[in-house]
Amino acid sequence: MADYSHIKKPDLGYRYEFATDELDAMSECLEAHGFAIIKDVLPDEIVEKLKQAVYDGTDPDGTLERGQSRTRHAWIESGPGAWELLEYEPFMDIHQYLIGTDDLTVHRSAAIIRMSGSQPVGWHTDWCGFSNRVLNSGDVLNRGLWPSGKWFYLTGSRPVHGGLCVIEDSHVEGWEGPEGFKMTADRRSFYPEGEEEHRYAGFDIPGLVPLFTNGGDMIVFAHRTYHGAFPNQLDETRLSCAIGFRDRNHRIDIPWKIPESGQWFLKNIPDHLKRYTDGYTSIDIGWRGAQ
Repeated sequence: MADYSHIKKPDLGYRYEFATDELDAMSECLEAHGFAIIKDVLPDEIVEKLKQAVYDGTDPDGTLERGQSRTRHAWIESGPGAWELLEYEPFMDIHQYLIGTDDLTVHRSAAIIRMSGSQPVGWHTDWCGFSNRVLNSGDVLNRGLWPSGKWFYLTGSRPVHGGLCVIEDSHVEGWEGPEGFKMTADRRSFYPEGEEEHRYAGFDIPGLVPLFTNGGDMIVFAHRTYHGAFPNQLDETRLSCAIGFRDRNHRIDIPWKIPESGQWFLKNIPDHLKRYTDGYTSIDIGWRGAQ
C-alpha cells in the first residue's frame, strides 16, 4: 500500500479555513469550491466526550479488530452522548446559518470508527438526486440541496490517519469528473478511462484536496461534492461523527417504519430538545424500493 505520510497541507491560492465568526466568508468558499473548514467549533472537553460517544454507539462491545471499520447510521439514536452537540449553542448556530432557519430537524447522523490498517474509502458523492429511481433509503433522504458533509474528525484529519479528501469545484451541476476519468452510470462516482466501471479508490486525481483538521474543527461540504478517505496507516483508531439538519418545513414521506432505536430516541430525548425531532425520519438501511 502506498505511503501517504509525505502529503502536506495544500496551498490552494484561496482561503478555505475560517473562524466561527467568519461564516459569510465560509459560505462564499463553500459556494465557490464546494467545501470549507470551520476552525475550533468544539472545545477539547466536548471532543473527548464525543470520542466516547462514538465508541458507545458504534462499537460498544469493543469487537472491532485491526483493519476493520464500522459506521453507525442514525448515531443520534445511540443515546445522550450524541445529544451533547444539540446542547452546544455555537454548534447549533452554525447549522442555523447553513440551513437558513432556526426551525431545524435532525436529518441524518453517523459515527465512524476506522481501525489502524483500515482500507481507503472510494470516491463518491452523497447526493442521490441524479435520477428519480428510489431503490434504497439514501435515495429517499439524500436529495436535499443543503450541505451534505458536516463532519468532526475527532482524532484529526490527515492523510496518514485515514483523513478526508475532497475534489475542489466538483459540486457544480453537470460536473463531468476529473480529467482522465469517466463518471459511473449513476454519477455517484468515477473511474479511470479505459477501465471497467467501478468506484475508484486511488488518490492520483486532479483537484484532490487532502483536509488537515483538529478534533474540534468542522468540515463542511456541499451536497454534490465528491469525497473519499485515505487508508488509516497510523497505530491509532480514527473516530469521526456528524449530525446534519434540514429545514423543519421540508417534510419527507418515508416508506419505512421508524426502527425501535428511533422510537426510543424520540421518546427519551429531553423535552427541550424535542424541537429538533419534528419530522425526524430515522433510517432503515435494509429498506429496498421496487427494482
